[in-house]
Amino acid sequence: MEKTCTEVWNSCLQIIKDNIPNQSFKTWFEPISALKLEGKVLTIQVPSLFFYEWLEEHYVGLLRKTVKKQLGDEGRLEYNIVVDKSSGTGSPYTTNMPSNGNGAEAKTQSMPIPVSINKDIKNPFIIPGLKKLNVDPQLNPNYTFDNYIEGDCNRLARSAGYAVAAKPGGTSFNPLMIYGGVGLGKTHLAQAIGNEIKRNMSDKLVIYVSCEKFCQQFVDSLKNNTINDFVNFYQAMDVIIMDDVHNFAGKEKTQDIFFHIFNHLHQSGKQVILTSDKAPKDLAGLEERLLSRFKWGLSADLQVPDLETRVAILKKKMYADGIELPGEVVEYVAHNIDNNVRELEGAMVSLLAQSTLNKKDIDLALAKQMLKNFIKNTSKEISMEYIQKLVCEYFEVPVDMVKSQTRKREIVQARQISMYLSKSHTKSSLKTIGAFFGGRDHSTVIYACQTVEDLIETDKKFKAYVNDIQKKLKMS
Repeated sequence: MEKTCTEVWNSCLQIIKDNIPNQSFKTWFEPISALKLEGKVLTIQVPSLFFYEWLEEHYVGLLRKTVKKQLGDEGRLEYNIVVDKSSGTGSPYTTNMPSNGNGAEAKTQSMPIPVSINKDIKNPFIIPGLKKLNVDPQLNPNYTFDNYIEGDCNRLARSAGYAVAAKPGGTSFNPLMIYGGVGLGKTHLAQAIGNEIKRNMSDKLVIYVSCEKFCQQFVDSLKNNTINDFVNFYQAMDVIIMDDVHNFAGKEKTQDIFFHIFNHLHQSGKQVILTSDKAPKDLAGLEERLLSRFKWGLSADLQVPDLETRVAILKKKMYADGIELPGEVVEYVAHNIDNNVRELEGAMVSLLAQSTLNKKDIDLALAKQMLKNFIKNTSKEISMEYIQKLVCEYFEVPVDMVKSQTRKREIVQARQISMYLSKSHTKSSLKTIGAFFGGRDHSTVIYACQTVEDLIETDKKFKAYVNDIQKKLKMS
């Protein structure tokens, strides 16, 4: 009995759900519905052209593999896109587009909402004695998208931020909540959005404020009997960027005033951007009605950057500061400091300072010596021998068999994972890795790495194997 389009799509969703973060799945895949299945062509309906473009840019590989897994090598995916005419008279219509084909430009029109500002409103950011309502957005001009390195750790948040910057208040990402641990770039990304808006739409009233400063301003307005001016000022903004909203915890009156400001801005089509150290569902000490507002838009997390992203961050900083460092030093620092971006950049500054003060060239030996306060267990280097031993112990296969010519499935799997991890965790070239694992050439290593990456994307059990081994490497 042939499967229906819904059954095929549900099977695809099961694989996709196992391979992407839960928030990403809810945002980009739950709104999709299956329309029809004709032969080997599955048609799905997405809510907008933006959805189509996002899926094609970020998930086309995963979609292609899952569809082919369900329908065979001839399986294809097509989109049915709901397009709003934005005319106010006609109802939405749909248009079809093939996967990985030529897309069409989305043409949208929006009427700006005029904002009149009472010139007598007291600006809580001004210094007493200066002219009123000279709105400085309080943004750091160094925080831009250009110097915010993109990686798997922040791709969703950065892309959503860029969409908000292009159309503040006009996307479904309102509010945009950016959350993550210390030093992962929440403030940088939030202010980059503000700077991009001011660069392209200078008439927009943008304000960046930390939660602590907002709370203090509220207390001052109560003391000075200027609470109406305080509220009117924030309600007059087009974009509010509120940093560290977790600091609202326990401040009931401040939460109440921000709740009303938030409602006014949201209902007026204004943009709200928030940052926090936790996801909305994990924030404690905040009123439920305020938390529910935080969940209205998109919550995007920032994770610890991977090795490639850390290297790119260091190279970007070196370029900005006009300095050069040996590649092995950059890779050493990036490989060993993996807590957060702030610590990574701090280590680089420390290294440069030591070099300048001691008038020594920066080489690998100096890097190891100077960064002992940042790096733990620097003496223990990961080698291909160690990786091979760890993988063989994990899968319970003989070490010597990995280098042999056998094509047994369990041996091939151990060999390919060992090659993949050797490429990721050592500085060895593809040629050196191939030679180590039984005299194979570099093309064999490339094929092994690609095979492992494909299986990580589509096979949940295999992905768990690789993650377990990587954790053991990290603890060694």
